[in-house]
Amino acid sequence: MEEEKEFTEGIEAEEIDPEELNRSGEPAEEEAGSQAEEQPEEPVKEKKKKKEKKDKRDEQIAELQDRVKRQLAEFENFRNRTEKEKASMYEMGARSVIEKILPVIDNFERGMASVPEGEQDSAVATGMQMIYKQLITELENIGVKPIEAVGKEFNPDFHNAVMQTESDEYESGIVAQELQKGYMYHDAVIRHSMVSVVQ
Repeated sequence: MEEEKEFTEGIEAEEIDPEELNRSGEPAEEEAGSQAEEQPEEPVKEKKKKKEKKDKRDEQIAELQDRVKRQLAEFENFRNRTEKEKASMYEMGARSVIEKILPVIDNFERGMASVPEGEQDSAVATGMQMIYKQLITELENIGVKPIEAVGKEFNPDFHNAVMQTESDEYESGIVAQELQKGYMYHDAVIRHSMVSVVQ
């Protein structure tokens, strides 16, 4: 019986030998720990790479957005500039045509004024009046208006004084006579009125 106890104790001692536990257990724990520590390093590197890629993509997106905004602004400026140029070209063309038509109107007025009183109802005089009215109406439709002169105070912005005169009807500085009619196109003077001003 004593021999059996010693034998079983020897087996139990061999089974729970602390050195073998240390040899078999500790290195296994250390290896497991080192593997556990080594594994997270790879995802961290991948995360860094992904962040770097995202940062580069964000930078590229921001740069492209900035380019698009600048191009849109440039296009808007170009469109506004071309519209202004078109408008100014139209204004210049219209002014040029109106300036060429004004002498024709002057000649119509002179022709109608030279018709004798007895012939004012004749077919020729009536035809001249109708054509004159049509010209004036069309000019008014596009924004051309005559400048008021007689009885108005002299204004160098609208009137061109070519002579002075004495008048009992008007005070000094008032336009007494209109020698040539002036015209405006919208808010701009096309031709100043040629006037005589009271001294």
